[in-house]
Amino acid sequence: MKSIIVIGGGAAGMIAAISAKTTNPSCKVILLEKNEKLGKKIYITGKGRCNVTNAAPMDEYLNYYVSNPKFLYSAFAQFNNQDLMHLIEENGTKLKIERGNRVFPVSDHASDITKALNTALCKLSVDVRLNTEVDSIESCAYENPEEGKKDKRICSVTTKKGEKLSCDALIIATGGISYVTTGSTGDGFRFAEDLGLKVTSLRPSLVPFVLSNDETPDLEGLSLRNVTLHVSYGKKGKKEFSKLGEMVFTRRGISGPLVLTASAIVGKSLEEDGKLAASIDFKPAISEQELEKRLLREVDKNLNRDLSNLMVSLLPSRMAEVFLEKMGIPKNLKAHDLTKEMRKTIVNGLKAYPIEIIGTEGFKQAVVTQGGVSVKEISPNSMEAKKIKGLYFAGEVLDVDGFTGGFNLQLAFSTGHLAGYSAANEVMEDK
Repeated sequence: MKSIIVIGGGAAGMIAAISAKTTNPSCKVILLEKNEKLGKKIYITGKGRCNVTNAAPMDEYLNYYVSNPKFLYSAFAQFNNQDLMHLIEENGTKLKIERGNRVFPVSDHASDITKALNTALCKLSVDVRLNTEVDSIESCAYENPEEGKKDKRICSVTTKKGEKLSCDALIIATGGISYVTTGSTGDGFRFAEDLGLKVTSLRPSLVPFVLSNDETPDLEGLSLRNVTLHVSYGKKGKKEFSKLGEMVFTRRGISGPLVLTASAIVGKSLEEDGKLAASIDFKPAISEQELEKRLLREVDKNLNRDLSNLMVSLLPSRMAEVFLEKMGIPKNLKAHDLTKEMRKTIVNGLKAYPIEIIGTEGFKQAVVTQGGVSVKEISPNSMEAKKIKGLYFAGEVLDVDGFTGGFNLQLAFSTGHLAGYSAANEVMEDK
């Protein structure tokens, strides 16, 4: 009996096994997972609710990916967000669409997504082996009639327990190196390099920033809505990230949806330069002229009040004193003593509060890994390695990544489905 082995029981691995067995029911499909259960990372996504995909129109989808979006075209064409939603609901988990087209289980329990995928695996009689870690992968030479020479093909894997498993096709869906506690320890990158494939540089993405400012401990937990974050990056800071959204101060810096998105875009530049200049516009809907008029009105109404009390009308109360200190203006200065120069300083600070990004919180807090197995090594139409017959890659192990909102999970499901489909078809043809 022909056999396909899938390494990694996350989103990409589970769907790859389902796809392979659905495509070729007579083939033996073995899913190897080193953890004690499948979908361990799925359990913590979306703060335990699992933002499983995004319901945005597929003709807009490639706009939500940072690295090599065009590589995903074939994967999305074969298995899209609607296909995924149908599969999950068909296997017992109802879904709902929330703000920003984010898709969640109706129950708000991430475990129900894994449960649905497990149900599909059981229906198809996929051989799931938990607590089974792969140690090495073996390839062997074969005669390639098309090229008239000997090429490499996958022939077996060996587990940490010393068990050698032969296979006709192998799908590596081991994830990246974000959230190491879920088992994402970079095994797939090691396997790829051992087999002679290129792995691009790896960096954390969708990750909080660390700031040089010493005011952040005083602001820890403070959320800001409808602010604009500006980050200068690229050679000599000629590029600029500028986006409106939500963010939150942490003990060492800033986080939140706005920051995570920025990290995906400026991460490489930050890694190369070591620091990036940035600023926060607290009042993006108001021009500097309008803001100065508003400040003057507040001063006229509160001439005898301390400036720190007046600033509460323009900023969150926890931010007011920190802001004035940053601007070099005494917090107990009376409003009537505010000079024209000071007013200008305040207005400029409200429109461009300066911060300096000196790093990220690293892979421990990163949602995804940016970088991975080079897409130049992989056929986008099948997810098969160009150099080694029968070897496929899917999910975060590849050098593809997107923004928050369910796009990275859809990437994993789509590439996993295509890898499973392609492997199953190759096994049927290779008799």
